[in-house]
Amino acid sequence: MRKFIIGDIHGCFDELIELTQKVGLTADDLLISLGDIVDRGNKSKDVYEYFLNRPNSIVLIGNHERKHQNKILSYAQEIVKVQFGDDYETFLNWLDTLKYYYETEEAIIIHAFFEHDKGLTEQKQEVLCGSTSGDRYLEKKYPSEKYWTEFYNGTKPIIYGHHVVGDNPKVLNNTYGIDTGACHGNYLTAIELPGYIIHQVKAKKDYWKEQQKIWQIPVLKAKNWNDMQFLEIDKQLAKLSYIEDAEIVNYLSEIKEWKSELQNSYNSIKIAIDHLTKELLEVHQEKFSIEANKSNFKTFIFKSKSNSLTIEDLQKGLNTPSKITKIKSELKI
Repeated sequence: MRKFIIGDIHGCFDELIELTQKVGLTADDLLISLGDIVDRGNKSKDVYEYFLNRPNSIVLIGNHERKHQNKILSYAQEIVKVQFGDDYETFLNWLDTLKYYYETEEAIIIHAFFEHDKGLTEQKQEVLCGSTSGDRYLEKKYPSEKYWTEFYNGTKPIIYGHHVVGDNPKVLNNTYGIDTGACHGNYLTAIELPGYIIHQVKAKKDYWKEQQKIWQIPVLKAKNWNDMQFLEIDKQLAKLSYIEDAEIVNYLSEIKEWKSELQNSYNSIKIAIDHLTKELLEVHQEKFSIEANKSNFKTFIFKSKSNSLTIEDLQKGLNTPSKITKIKSELKI
């Protein structure tokens, strides 16, 4: 049985299909992805569905899959979340079924790093997948500017990806680095076992550069601004302030204006709560507490009753757009 280990695909579906056609992949051949099948490229969902529906396939966890699992979403992951839509949760569940390494008779296959002085089963998941914590862990072990492959002296070859090694695979100390930067317009690479035969196709374009621009507005609109705390909204706006694209600048300006209008409502909200509290005291008197407790903002009402309600109380308690919108609706202001 032939085995094909394919490097970081990163959503480059067309190149994946071209490569499988080039090698003459059959149903009997085992296709192994060493991780990072999604993010950056233009067809992450297509790549996922390809492996999901191809029986004789194995996909390992890369750092990009792990980011999705841990819900640590940077821009590349936010794009994929929007692209997947309602299927995103199913994708996350599928990721939980994947492994961090795979071993054949010929080689050990991992996504990123390998501690040279530990056995395969002793390796940490964060090291194998190349997560940020795995990076930090290895920084304490290996000298600065040194890579784990420089220390590996095992008899069994290791095939890995994660770091772009150039246009061609990097072979060193019985290790094979095969991330050749497909999503950046370079090459998608596979190693055929047995024989360690190299197969490559050239990517059609720099997909990541293109995707970053295409998806900025959809990703921004998909953010849950309504339930985001105002401090977080400020952080998001500051983070994106470098963007000069007119459409995006306009959208962010609208978010900023919307946020300011809501925050300017604190005074009118306080006046309305004080008025309601006075009304409850006049109408219900002894049953004030019973009536006040029926309200979704009873804490503010009781503070108002004791003349201790402040704008700072409202800012602390009503710290998201949705909370302000809800109380304004209830107070009919």
